[in-house]
Amino acid sequence: MVGFTGVSKSYGTVRAVDGLDLHLHPGETVALLGPNGAGKSSTLDLLLGLRTPDSGRVEVFGTTPRQAIARGRVGAMLQSGCLMQEVTVRELVRLACDLHPHGYPVDEVLERADLTEIAGRKVNKLSGGQEQRLRFAFATAGASDLIVLDEPTTGMDVSSRQSFWGSMREQARQGRTILFATHYLEEADEIADRVIVLHRGRVLADGSSAEIKAMAGVRRISFTLDGPPDEAALRALPALTGLDVAGRTVRMRSTDADATVHAMYGLGLYPRGLEVAGLGLEQAFLAITDAATTPEEA
Repeated sequence: MVGFTGVSKSYGTVRAVDGLDLHLHPGETVALLGPNGAGKSSTLDLLLGLRTPDSGRVEVFGTTPRQAIARGRVGAMLQSGCLMQEVTVRELVRLACDLHPHGYPVDEVLERADLTEIAGRKVNKLSGGQEQRLRFAFATAGASDLIVLDEPTTGMDVSSRQSFWGSMREQARQGRTILFATHYLEEADEIADRVIVLHRGRVLADGSSAEIKAMAGVRRISFTLDGPPDEAALRALPALTGLDVAGRTVRMRSTDADATVHAMYGLGLYPRGLEVAGLGLEQAFLAITDAATTPEEA
């Protein structure tokens, strides 16, 4: 469906995308993650034909990005770009539906984006979250096979975010491929069936949320002690990568939880409420990207 082969893009001396190889398949819901400057927006711009690669090839449905978009096969919701101001929400959504080669009825699009009640409002009177929902309406104005979303829920309240992702789940159930970049890692963990982590313009990790968490190779250990913890003794435990002590509650990170816990008992410590668990996606993301960051970049 989408293929990046050896794609690079630079802006002056900054290499935003560096020999990127990436493929998307029909029916996937894919989260694109990465720290600021990782190349997420540049990758989406290349996918949508808004930028031309310096080298390499980008194909969308076997053709160029612009040809695929002209045929109505791609819908996009971007952070950048201004909306027409002195028109109503309905007028602007109708324009998007009319321009799409396979446009939906305007009332259907308004309802899906939760815009029906404000359809008569001028665009310049919308809140930030309402503008995001209007951009979502643009992305889903017609029967596109691929929907690309760049930070789609920025500015939305909790209710709007839940409604938005409910709509995207319905799009996925209809067989469409969803690609979204987000800073809300809990969204990626909950929504995506595939997570791609970019770093310095390259793919650093690619897999399910569970696989990304396992890649971090770190476990969380938490417990309480009957007496005040001996922090020096705890810091000397094997495989320890992090320690946080709050009163008698201890939280650790370890690359070998079995060895850490075994050594802890060897010290004569008897933890209560011992819990050992994998990292959440956010902690795993930070661990993976931190490990790939050189001292010069930090």
